[in-house]
Amino acid sequence: MPDASILHWEALTHSGSRKPRNDDSWLAFSSSPAGAETLPESGSHSLEQHDLVFAVSDGMGGGNAGDLASSLLLRRMSEIIPETFKIAASGFFPDCLDHLADAVRSVHQHVNEAACDQNHGMAATLALAWFTPDNLYLANAGDSRIYRSRHGLLEQLTRDHTAAWGQWKRGEISEIQYRTHPRRSALYEVIGGCHLSVHPHYAAIPYEPGDRFLICSDGLVDGVWERHISNALADLPTPKTTAETLLKRALANSGIDDTTLIVIHVGSASDSTDSNQ
Repeated sequence: MPDASILHWEALTHSGSRKPRNDDSWLAFSSSPAGAETLPESGSHSLEQHDLVFAVSDGMGGGNAGDLASSLLLRRMSEIIPETFKIAASGFFPDCLDHLADAVRSVHQHVNEAACDQNHGMAATLALAWFTPDNLYLANAGDSRIYRSRHGLLEQLTRDHTAAWGQWKRGEISEIQYRTHPRRSALYEVIGGCHLSVHPHYAAIPYEPGDRFLICSDGLVDGVWERHISNALADLPTPKTTAETLLKRALANSGIDDTTLIVIHVGSASDSTDSNQ
């Protein structure tokens, strides 16, 4: 990439009104041969010498199981993904999607071991975006989402692992029918949950300066419609204003579930915004 991209982001999370504990977790980290470095909730960073990884996870299970599952999942991902640099330093160049799939399988087993030892049914969703200098690699299981806005056009890059979402996307039901569907939250893919295996959705997505991304838990989707997401990503000037506007609308319209989102803008090295290199 002749002109290294710079990512600008804002992350926000809010505990739902049903319970005091927030079962959502989010993570942002840079990955390099030196390992992973946790990034703050707001910032900018070049991709010239680092990969950048952003993820949201919504935990589920009784007691503190949801909080434990989501945080455990993301912490383990931050340990595994930087291993690609160590492998490359040894003369091997792993395919990022293959490495991501191996990482998710390892995390699935890790959460299962904790679930079966402590909290039966402990599980979590995953929506993860791994930006390299050349591509975006994503993985998702469950109903946490990744959207891209390009030239004002919104696209959901992930898949909700529910039968109701499939009906909506095939045009069998409308968005309002989907949103009120009694089985809307019945997930058939999650990380953990004592399931023997998991089959997430993976994709390699080219990105370009001007692209805008949203990673979110289902709590945000409960309170905003697709048109709200589309308008906010296309029209609002910064990740901060976009994230704050979407969170405020979601809490005003719903606010029952935990709500977490990360907004990411792709810029170029010629941007005037400073990076946290």
